[in-house]
Amino acid sequence: MATPETVAEPEAAEKEYEYSVWALPTEDVRERMKKLMSGLRSEFGGPEFEPHITVIGAISLTSGDALKKFRSACEGLKAYNATVDRMDREWVYLLIHPTPQVVETSDHFFSHFGFNRSSPYLPHMSLLYGDLSEEERKKAQERANALDDVSGLKFQICRLALYKTDTKDKTLESWKEIADCILIPN
Repeated sequence: MATPETVAEPEAAEKEYEYSVWALPTEDVRERMKKLMSGLRSEFGGPEFEPHITVIGAISLTSGDALKKFRSACEGLKAYNATVDRMDREWVYLLIHPTPQVVETSDHFFSHFGFNRSSPYLPHMSLLYGDLSEEERKKAQERANALDDVSGLKFQICRLALYKTDTKDKTLESWKEIADCILIPN
């Protein structure tokens, strides 16, 4: 059975914070993506962040509620595969093939967290955050493909993590992993 492990203790106050659930790639893919992301940041700037597929993003909850719902949602979840379709045409992220497992994982977490999706789920892995012009985004996309064309890359999602993600913090320095869940191997 998948069991979440606490990484950091939640704050005791009942204040609400923004939380996200991320699907994290295997270590080999993580390192490959970090290298690609580092190459893009060296040319286009932007903050460093962990390679991930957003399962649910920026929902407001108390720390205790977020951790409780995350742990509950993780129970019994199995590892699943993800495949990069291609680079998005407008933003600097990789579109992930929306397989039933990928979409159902997001739907499962939305249900456990008690939220309704306001728009269709678009699974993706961001490579670069920042305020880029359209021209800079196009250059960053071209540079990403030149550094490492990952279209068609298949990898397994073996771990999910609950992150505190203050979307107002453009440095991302306040973003931190709160808990993680090792998924049941297939």
